Amino acid sequence: MSGHSKWATTKHKKAAIDAKRGKLFAKLIKNIEVAARTGGPDPEGNPTLYDAIQKAKKQSVPNDNIDRAVKRGGGADGGGVDYTTIMYEGYGPNGVAFLVECLTDNKNRAAMEVRTAMTRNGGTMADPGSVSYMFSRKGIIIVPAEQEDGPTNEDDVLMAVLDAGAEEVNDHDGSFEVLCEPGDLVAVRTALQEAGLDYDSADASFVPSVHVEVDAEGAAKVVRLIDALEDSDDVQNVFANFDAPDEVMADL
Repeated sequence: MSGHSKWATTKHKKAAIDAKRGKLFAKLIKNIEVAARTGGPDPEGNPTLYDAIQKAKKQSVPNDNIDRAVKRGGGADGGGVDYTTIMYEGYGPNGVAFLVECLTDNKNRAAMEVRTAMTRNGGTMADPGSVSYMFSRKGIIIVPAEQEDGPTNEDDVLMAVLDAGAEEVNDHDGSFEVLCEPGDLVAVRTALQEAGLDYDSADASFVPSVHVEVDAEGAAKVVRLIDALEDSDDVQNVFANFDAPDEVMADL
């Protein structure tokens, strides 16, 4: 189980009590707006928008905010912002590789904030392509072990998604991570729904193929850098290839 996966799961669990809830809401709303602009404002015909809306609802974003974001993205009210996706690469403490995904209306501001967070927290920027080769694009669906009608287990999840294109199911202590190719994300998510299994999030993500082992001190430094990067309004996602013992991740 990689540090990236454990940290992603930890972040999801703590999101409900995150003091930066307003900042989290803004990022979720931005995802909805961009998805609506790219694929249209109808969630039934736009799987990316559907998943963005579901993710926002799971984090208790008000329905009015969601509806307004869909309308802005779809051009219904003419108030949308033109966002650009940019990927930055770098190295953090202990040589951990970082991919920083930004969604911004100001490239210069995004670049400055990412560089500042990196240099102030033991990281350095890297040239394009020097880090990304260590990551693969994957679909990731997080399924809570506790479902409305009772607990589920790894076998239940595996049976539900096996024929839909899922590659593996990992038990993350209270939730299950389902990995698939990005193109199979909708099919796998639909298979879970048809099996009566709820899910917390369904996203295309970057999963590391090479891992860097870190101890408790190293993990704390890496997480500090992740937090600093995510504090930027322009940063949507941070991916890192660190791996730490379970007890270290639990303490974090």
